[in-house]
Amino acid sequence: MAVLALTNEYITFNAVDLSDHGKAGTITAEGDQLDSTGFGATGWRSYIIGLKGGSVAIEFMDDFASGSVDATIWSAFNTGTPVAVAMRAVNAAISTTNPEYQFNVLPNQWNIGGKLGELAGKTLTFPITGAITRDTTP
Repeated sequence: MAVLALTNEYITFNAVDLSDHGKAGTITAEGDQLDSTGFGATGWRSYIIGLKGGSVAIEFMDDFASGSVDATIWSAFNTGTPVAVAMRAVNAAISTTNPEYQFNVLPNQWNIGGKLGELAGKTLTFPITGAITRDTTP
């Protein structure tokens, strides 16, 4: 099994490549746990997965230039409609060892600020709306 140090993650937000401003990116998906235990279960519960959902948390170093982090996220937040996000562990071609995860998020957050003497940044968590696609086709 190969291990990987994240040093060059790929992140696009609303078709804008923000990889060079990213510091962290985590996709989380989960499914509702539904109890499917019936009579005759011999004392053990059984479960099936129900509706699935997820979120993405991204930490950016802020940049206020046109077409960069702040302008891209503000525009999506201000419009209030879902936008496309794509992420890969390595900023290289899509492959079986470097899959790209594609999904839409509801841009329901935006922020600005920070501490004296530190990098300006944004840490945002958006709900994923719809399915997550795992693409391994170059």
